[in-house]
Amino acid sequence: MAVKLILLVIFFGIMISVGFISRKHASSVNDFVLGGRSVGPWLTAFAYGTSYFSAVVFVGYAGQFGWKYGLASTWIGLGNAVLGSLLAWVVLGRRTRIMTHHLQAATMPDFFGKRFDSNALRIAASAIVFVFLIPYTASLYNGLSRLFGMAFDIPYAACVVLMATLTGVYVILGGYMATAINDFIQGIIMIGGIIAVIAAVLNGQGGFMSAVGKLAELESDVPVTLGQPGAFTSFFGPDPLNLLGVIILTSLGTWGLPQMVHKFYTIKNEKAVKTGTIISTFFAVIISGGCYFLGGFGRLFDSPAIYNADGSMAYDAIIPAMLSTLPDVLIGIVVILVLSASMSTLSSLVLTSSSTLTLDFIKGNLVKDLSEKKQLLIMRVLIVFFIVVSVVLALNPPTFIAQLMGISWGALAGAFLAPFLYGLFWKGTTRLAVWASFIAGVGITVANMFIKFIASPINAGAAAMIAGLIIVPVVSVITPKMEKKQVDDIFTCYDEEVHVKRKIALPEKEA
Repeated sequence: MAVKLILLVIFFGIMISVGFISRKHASSVNDFVLGGRSVGPWLTAFAYGTSYFSAVVFVGYAGQFGWKYGLASTWIGLGNAVLGSLLAWVVLGRRTRIMTHHLQAATMPDFFGKRFDSNALRIAASAIVFVFLIPYTASLYNGLSRLFGMAFDIPYAACVVLMATLTGVYVILGGYMATAINDFIQGIIMIGGIIAVIAAVLNGQGGFMSAVGKLAELESDVPVTLGQPGAFTSFFGPDPLNLLGVIILTSLGTWGLPQMVHKFYTIKNEKAVKTGTIISTFFAVIISGGCYFLGGFGRLFDSPAIYNADGSMAYDAIIPAMLSTLPDVLIGIVVILVLSASMSTLSSLVLTSSSTLTLDFIKGNLVKDLSEKKQLLIMRVLIVFFIVVSVVLALNPPTFIAQLMGISWGALAGAFLAPFLYGLFWKGTTRLAVWASFIAGVGITVANMFIKFIASPINAGAAAMIAGLIIVPVVSVITPKMEKKQVDDIFTCYDEEVHVKRKIALPEKEA
């Protein structure tokens, strides 16, 4: 217990120290929200990765999908790395940084408002962010309850309040820069922790080959495999179609999540984009690939502890059950790992929520003349508000909130992904197409809560994203276009000539 408590105290002390050190980088709105648009590749890449992978992934998703798909769940982690990180950086990174700087847009709703010259779109987008990020924020605490109970026998409420308070302190003090620096530190902890945990768990099963052999002997309870053994060690697992739905939602979804795309707003320069792409991809391979690979062995730890009182599966208990037999030092590392994953994502979410509500809803709508000092004050007050609300929901979640947690990712990505992507690349994207995507993304995922026309809420989220990618170009073709000169002026940001070194770009003509 002493070892675990010492690790916790050191961890929390570092997080708070970074907040105090970063205060000088939070003196203006631009610094507080965007880090002055001068954040380097390592900080940006780790901020992207740690915001991506929270305790929901490590404890919830890894346990649930590892149990359902076996070792094939590793494909989810690889999909996160290639589609959710590598391609997201390649396709969105540079263009997002250029256009948002040209438009002076600080948030995703601000981008929609300025790109499509519509204050109504800005307000609607900020409302969607507010409604669906709050329950997503509350869900971050879920993975901590069982782990803290296993490791410390500390009440869940105390754990939630402590984590939320410390996160709030360093975000309020240092803004985005404090978040980015702490994300880097937390990311290093996550990498070391996941490697150590995988090695220890497999060693406890007699090594990798022995664990795979035991897993291959299990019969699948998924009907399509007809109960044949070996399904949980097969290439695509016992249920490839639903596995594909999970990969799409958890990978492509990052392209439309405001707290993820926001990282591209802040990056410093061309070199930072290229370096950040590589770092972010490798980070995702290790963290996400490692989490789902570990979860794939979950069925080897089948015990009464992973079932609810009514006999149903308690997916959140699978990973803690796998870790309960580890030495105290490793359990302490796991707790710090999950705390790091949760606090990094929480800080990103509350900063996104508070800046969006302040800059896109309050400023210019509720309060016409808002000084920069007042904007900073309101953002800091809202950070406290969002953290308090998330704690209240996490401590006593009503049923509808629990359902909303499951669809928040799908609703946000379903609404924003298509219009954001097309808005960066295609001059022909129209305002009505953006509205159509907002309605379809939120409509499909929320309607599925009640009608359940798609059995899995994860597949419903994936369907909402794909629907948006079809709806936006179709509606854009048949609806009135924006004024040509206005759109051309926006896209001039891509045509501006810059001088770069030969090693970055080959010249058009050479003597």
